[in-house]
Amino acid sequence: SLRCRPRAVNWGVVALAAALLATAPAWSVGPSGLDPVVPAPPDVPSAPRGVPDPDLIARALAEAVPRGLAAPALGRRLVAAVAPLTGDGAGFTTGPATFRPASMMKLLTAAAALETFGPAHTFSTRVALEPADQESRRPGVRTVVLIGGGDPLLASRPLPTAYPERADVRALAASAAAELAERGVRRVRLRFDTSLFSGPVGSPQWRADYLGEDIVAPITALWVDGGRPTSGLGRVADPAASAAAVFRRELIRAGVRVIAAPRVGEASATADQIAQVVSAPLAAIAEHLLQVSDNEVAEVIAHHVGLAVAGEGSFRGGSRGVIEVLDNLGVSLDGTVIHDGSGLSRANRLSSQSLLTLLRIAASPGRPHLRPVLTGLPVAAFTGSLAGRFDEGAPAGRGLVRAKTGTLTGVHGLAGLVTDRDEVTYAFLLVADRVAVRRSLAARTVLDRLAAALAACRCVDK
Repeated sequence: SLRCRPRAVNWGVVALAAALLATAPAWSVGPSGLDPVVPAPPDVPSAPRGVPDPDLIARALAEAVPRGLAAPALGRRLVAAVAPLTGDGAGFTTGPATFRPASMMKLLTAAAALETFGPAHTFSTRVALEPADQESRRPGVRTVVLIGGGDPLLASRPLPTAYPERADVRALAASAAAELAERGVRRVRLRFDTSLFSGPVGSPQWRADYLGEDIVAPITALWVDGGRPTSGLGRVADPAASAAAVFRRELIRAGVRVIAAPRVGEASATADQIAQVVSAPLAAIAEHLLQVSDNEVAEVIAHHVGLAVAGEGSFRGGSRGVIEVLDNLGVSLDGTVIHDGSGLSRANRLSSQSLLTLLRIAASPGRPHLRPVLTGLPVAAFTGSLAGRFDEGAPAGRGLVRAKTGTLTGVHGLAGLVTDRDEVTYAFLLVADRVAVRRSLAARTVLDRLAAALAACRCVDK
């Protein structure tokens, strides 16, 4: 079983505990024989006991797999960076100055959103009723407007066991129908308003087939079920129109007569709000985003940052907003290129210093609102995108490595936290961005072994 020595703060077990408590739908029981222990998580890890030795770190990595950091499966470009999570130690770094981050970009998106809005922030989907004097042709028919508020997890129906909690269109329609009945409105026409976000529904820096082949949904301020159809397979072509069709169906179900199909159109300044549903707090959304590497949620959150910081809820605005927020946080942005919030663009570039600095800031006592950046990290062999990892020759990392995965064709990486045998918690990054497709699984296994080597290391110079 998983045994923990007494220590001031066992950050590896804390990582496991927080994930099990905060991400219930995403967790798995882990490898056979591991019994998770769930203590109360502390605020921040303890200070390092001694000074980590970069040479010892390098040796641990070099001995982890045949030929160490030069393992053939990793291809010609590997970036490895390790530094104590607390303090100013430089740690160990090797490889090119910048790399393709893939989904590790989501760490920056989540941090920028939490810094901009705070962990308690929510997103509202609203229904408004237009004044009667704006109607024409059909007396007695009023116009109802479904207003998208950029809730990335808005559901088509109640999902009582989902985490984070979902606001849903059925509840919104029922509330609107009750208010319409109270006002004596029995017949309505329906519009849907997506004006919160602007610009294209896909990044110009994405591959052309990302939208056409259902790799990611068109990004809009209004959708249900992440832009997926009822079957859950693929993506719908027009998520906002699909959401409006679901809302129309639910209004009819609630006893409202809806005239004709929904049409797109902004709510007027004089429209009267009659109903709304509210999302889960941003902290829970950010944890979900990192746990399951949700591309759609990442892009919606980035659009919100762009709207709040750069005045533009778009891919361009999101990129500008995230960069500005991170710069104000003190994150090094040398060589950084950001085109989206999810990391799907192959033109994105980050530096190891950017990610290590961000993780350190998120762990600092002065930034408790950024803690979901750490608590949202998947735990090796137990939760999220790492639930099925660390099962081939990397047992030392199970429960002690907590990291965001990054995967594109030819790109494989891990970025997060690891606690070694000297009870020092490190921020670390391992990414290979020129991996042959036929060696993808082997590269992933090598990265797991390298991360596990850090957990098994006695890297403090005593």
